[in-house]
Amino acid sequence: MSFTVAIVGRPNVGKSTLFNRLVGKKLALVDDQPGLTRDRREADVVIEGCPLTLIDTAGLEPGDQGMTERMRLQTEAAIKQADLVLFVIDARMGITPADEIFAELVRKYGRPVALVANKSEGRAAEQGFYEAFSLGLGEPLAISAEHALGVGDVTEAIAEAYRDAQGSARADAERDDGEPDEDGVYPLRIAIAGRPNVGKSTLVNTLVEEDRMITGPEAGITRDAIASEIQWGSRRLSIFDTAGLRRKARIEARAEVLSVGDTLRAIKFAEVVVLLLDAEKPFEKQDLQIADLIVREGRAIVIAVNKWDLVEDKQARLAELRAMCQRLLPQAKGVSLVTLSAQSGKGVDRLMDAVLAADGVWNKRLPTAALNQWLEEMVDAHTPPAVSGRRLKLRYLTQANARPPTFVAFCSQPKALPESYVRYLVNGLRETFDLPGVPIRFNLRKGKNPYVKSKS
Repeated sequence: MSFTVAIVGRPNVGKSTLFNRLVGKKLALVDDQPGLTRDRREADVVIEGCPLTLIDTAGLEPGDQGMTERMRLQTEAAIKQADLVLFVIDARMGITPADEIFAELVRKYGRPVALVANKSEGRAAEQGFYEAFSLGLGEPLAISAEHALGVGDVTEAIAEAYRDAQGSARADAERDDGEPDEDGVYPLRIAIAGRPNVGKSTLVNTLVEEDRMITGPEAGITRDAIASEIQWGSRRLSIFDTAGLRRKARIEARAEVLSVGDTLRAIKFAEVVVLLLDAEKPFEKQDLQIADLIVREGRAIVIAVNKWDLVEDKQARLAELRAMCQRLLPQAKGVSLVTLSAQSGKGVDRLMDAVLAADGVWNKRLPTAALNQWLEEMVDAHTPPAVSGRRLKLRYLTQANARPPTFVAFCSQPKALPESYVRYLVNGLRETFDLPGVPIRFNLRKGKNPYVKSKS
C-alpha cells in the first residue's frame, strides 16, 4: 500500500530542514527567511524499512489573499493526501495563534498526526515544549532537525504509523464503517454488547424498525457483528449487533470462537458501546468483565437494562441497580444507566439520548488554563505526599487528546506519586468538568524537556 507523510506548520519552524534530514540530502531550500517554500516538494524514501512518500509544504499563515491563500490551499491538499501529518512547531517561540488554527485544521480532516517540537535544544525551548501539549495533538517529540537531535523519534513515529495503517487497512476490509456524508462525516459507530440472550438483536430490530436480525429464546443465534445504518435526528448512526460474550470456559464450537473475535473487534472500533443487561439477572460476573473490556479499550459506555416491563417494583429496583452500578463499576463512575424494553421499544428514546450524550463527553476538550487553575486548587486542598523527605510537585496539566479524554501532568517524581492521589485527581476531573461515564486516561511525565542542556 502507498503511504504519504506530509510535513506542515507555520513558516520558519524548520519543516524543510526536517524534510532534508529525513530524505538524507538537501532537496528543499533552507533559510531564515519565512515562507521560502511555496510549493509542495515530494520525495520517495524508505524510513526504517517502510517505503513512503514525504511531502514538504509551504508554511500555513492566516489570511485569504494572493500567495498566502494559494500556499494554504497547497498545504490543505497535502493534509488530505497524507496518511500521517508531521505538525512542526518552534519550541523556542512557543504556541502561536497560527499553530492553534492548524490544530483545528488537522482535526477537521481527521488525519493521524505526530506533533514535532523543533529547535528544542537549549533551556529557552522548555516552556514551548510544555505549551505544545495544549494543542491536543498528543505528546510532542522534542527534536532539533538542524543538529539531528531526536530525529530517530520522528522516524520511529513514522514507522509505527505505517504499521498501524497496514493493520487498519486489513481491519477496514473486515468491517463496514458506512459512507461519509457530503461533509466527509462518517456515521457514529455504536456496538450493542452483552451476554447471550439479553435482547441485543431485538433492540437493533427496534432501532432500525424492521426484523433485520433473527431473534429467539435460544442463546447464541447471532454469530456475526452486523452493521445497520439509521438516521436518529440529525445524526447518522451505524449500529453493530454483536454475538453474546460467554465465559471463556464455555466457548467451545469453532463458529462461536470466531464470533467472539468479531464481537471484540466491534467493541474496539466502536465509539460508543451499549452494554445490555437482563433486568432479572443484572451485573453478573460476565457483565462486569465486558464492561471492564470496554473501558480498557477506551470506548464510551452506556448501561442499558432490558426486559424492564417484567420488573414489578420498578422504583426500588432502579435504586438498587444504580447502587450496584456505582459500587461495581468504579472505573466508569457516573455512567448512564437506562431502563428499557427492547420488545416494545419503551425507553429506547432515552437510551439514544444517553448514547449521544456519552459521545459528546468522549469527544470533550478542556482549555489548558482552566485545567491548571483546577490543578492548583486540588493541590492546595490536598498536597501530594513527601517521598524520602522531598515534597512531590505537580507543575503543569494539559489535555493531550480526546476519544477518550487523555491528560498529561508533569510531576517532579512521576513513579513516586501514589495511585490513590492519581484517583483523587481523576475523580476531581470527572466532578469539576462533568466527565461522567467515560474512561479517563491520566499520564504522568517528568517535568523536564529531554533536549534541554544544563548549560547551553
